Amino acid sequence: MVQQKKIPMRKCTGCGEMFDKRQLIRVVKAPETNEITIDRTGKKPGRGAYICGRQECLAKSKKAGRLEKAFSCKIPPEIYEQLSAELSENS
Repeated sequence: MVQQKKIPMRKCTGCGEMFDKRQLIRVVKAPETNEITIDRTGKKPGRGAYICGRQECLAKSKKAGRLEKAFSCKIPPEIYEQLSAELSENS
């Protein structure tokens, strides 16, 4: 009997729904530098938070300050701009 590989699930910080990790965009805070970046590979070291592919979720997350809460620091406006541009490309 072949055992299926477990699919890692993560919660979107905007809508709160659970998705397959690969369907989400990962935002990561680097451990040494505390730099916030978008992780397209999903393999960068550090604390991660996830956003699904909807602009509404990004807006909800930004309005409620959920990324700030996840990382315990201020998120630069450029990160929100990059996320918005990436979501526009994917839709």
